Amino acid sequence: MAYDFIIAGGGSAASVAAMRLVREFGFRVLMLERGPKSTNRIMAMPAGYMKFLGREDFLEMHHTVPQPQLGGRGPIVPVARALGGGSAVNAMVYMRGQREDYDGWAAGLGNSTDWSYADLLPHFTGIEANSQFNNQFHGIGGALKVANPGYTCDTTQDFLLAVQGLGHPYNPDFNGAQQAGVGIMQHTYGQWGRFRRRSDAKKAFLDPLEHDERLTIVTGARVDRIIIDKGRAVGVAYTQGNESKTAMAEREVLVASGSYNSAKLLMLSGIGPADHLRQHGIAVAADLPVGQNLQDHHEVPVIATTKGKSGYFGEDSGWPLLRNGLQYLLFNSGPVTTTGIEACLFYDPDGGERPTIQLYCAPIVYLDRDVSAAKPTWGVTFTSCLLRPKARGSVTLRSANPADQPLVDCNFFGHPDDLRLTIASLKHARQLLETEPFRSKIREELLPGPALQDDAALEKFCGQTVKTNYHPVGTARMGADGDPTSVVDPMLRVRGIEGLRVIDCSIMPAIVSGNTNAPAMAIGSKAASLIGGSL
Repeated sequence: MAYDFIIAGGGSAASVAAMRLVREFGFRVLMLERGPKSTNRIMAMPAGYMKFLGREDFLEMHHTVPQPQLGGRGPIVPVARALGGGSAVNAMVYMRGQREDYDGWAAGLGNSTDWSYADLLPHFTGIEANSQFNNQFHGIGGALKVANPGYTCDTTQDFLLAVQGLGHPYNPDFNGAQQAGVGIMQHTYGQWGRFRRRSDAKKAFLDPLEHDERLTIVTGARVDRIIIDKGRAVGVAYTQGNESKTAMAEREVLVASGSYNSAKLLMLSGIGPADHLRQHGIAVAADLPVGQNLQDHHEVPVIATTKGKSGYFGEDSGWPLLRNGLQYLLFNSGPVTTTGIEACLFYDPDGGERPTIQLYCAPIVYLDRDVSAAKPTWGVTFTSCLLRPKARGSVTLRSANPADQPLVDCNFFGHPDDLRLTIASLKHARQLLETEPFRSKIREELLPGPALQDDAALEKFCGQTVKTNYHPVGTARMGADGDPTSVVDPMLRVRGIEGLRVIDCSIMPAIVSGNTNAPAMAIGSKAASLIGGSL
């Protein structure tokens, strides 16, 4: 079959772009996704993703290179490996970031094709079916269901009250007029038939086109190389099972494999830093800074136990599991209708109006396995997520073998301001434990622990415990003409190669101040508009 476009990747951005290219513009699209067609049925339940934390069923674990500033640790960063991408495996938080994020992009681009907040807002609202808001910031006619949690626990309510007790305002909509304040986070789930279920990119955008012959989806297909002929991308080479295959695009190849694997694919195709490519015996098609400018949100915890039962500890086993499951199946209510991470605070420890920290409240004692051996119990975990890290990491090739993962240098705390803000937020989180209604309910602080008080001790603690918030971006940076640090232009076209664009979060010049799934979808929608309007 002939295709107008081939999309390398089947994640959030790719799904929205494919839907619009087929439905609105009538193009024939081939989507190649390395992961499976669907995830486990449990993942469709709002709380179901917690059963797969730390597992590799639908994730690819990247062990970042040892970090000297972290005492030699190399934090693990998982990325999605399934149709629907991150939206199929994530904790479903629906967050767009700040107006200033996108206006900063536009300013750096000279407003050539805009990319401002006002320009991108219709791409957010156009795909959204919000069950709570219908106003200038939200839409109700799209396919992506967005809703408040179906249930909130006692610890979440304590968090909302304690944060206000420290002087922060309540914010009913983090995606509305302003982001600052404390409130309940909206999520990408909603009513599907009788039950509240995950609304991922596959279900929202691809499933409705299941019988449309213009869209072909091939899963279990790892794209190994972009085929370039006389400076133009004309197709891709991919592996499915043990078989090598090729597919040709009559118009363009679109790369949407995620910030790690999009960079890897470009470099394997001869698009990247020339010296680095030659080291791996790869002929250079375009000398571009692919893989540079890597950014990721990262977080450090404050953890305390409670005197009595609280939050969600133990709710996923034994009799509570049976009770909660029956409540969900019979009444579509209870703890199964929430992701468990329900509230957060956006603020700036330095007192500025523009938030620099997203402080999550997890109603349980929780830590990744590679960080601590602390056992889950009744308690609370506050994680201080840095919104706009100044450090920049990189993605490079491990080898010229497409089966090998790339080398990822996350460079967490590679800039002193990143560490300074994180420590300031740790201290603020500790204040929450001393503020009612938490004060009378907390038994003890587990981490950092009462013994760690001075900045030197807290710096060491940050290095030992910092982890990703799962939002890598920026490795195929978008920039204005003449910008030597950019890989793609404002039309998302790869510089020096015709018929090739990058359409995922790799293009972000600077990371947005919030979770990246919603922005990925907006980028996919914007990409479709650019493509449809330029051909």
